[in-house]
Amino acid sequence: MRAISTGSIPVYKHSASYAREHDELAAYRASNQANTACKEAIEAAIRDHYRDNRLDAAAVDQVVQQFGYDRAFHILAITVCQADWDRRYSPDNRAWANAMSIPANPDAWGTDRNCYLAVNSHPGLVDLFLSQTRKAYAQEQQKTSVRDKLKKPPETTSPKISAKSKAPER
Repeated sequence: MRAISTGSIPVYKHSASYAREHDELAAYRASNQANTACKEAIEAAIRDHYRDNRLDAAAVDQVVQQFGYDRAFHILAITVCQADWDRRYSPDNRAWANAMSIPANPDAWGTDRNCYLAVNSHPGLVDLFLSQTRKAYAQEQQKTSVRDKLKKPPETTSPKISAKSKAPER
């Protein structure tokens, strides 16, 4: 099996039936293949970076550098939504996942294909990974916002005329 470059493949957010109807099966399949690789990378990152009851932040970096936030968040939202019965996910992460737009993707037998993309690690660790990923994303967005503000040229304002300069000279 040849390796795929997952960084350039956009996340396809529609079902297989939608892709079939709109002649987008190639995009669906490429995205699904990248989604599967991302799921496996999250599982490996959790497995490799969980030690002494701590999940090292390098786990998130490892996944995000390869797949980006969009795909990682897509997989994590699917994971939490697929386990709607499991209360080991924090209410905050559950609300975040439920707010994501993840359509059902039924196969011919009615099984949601998204179940194959759910991360198969301990829910408590997936919840911790998701929290760390959301935090890292928020920090990156804040840095980007500050960077954009610093790049923006300062607004030019007309010099203010003081009361002294308005007074007629004698």
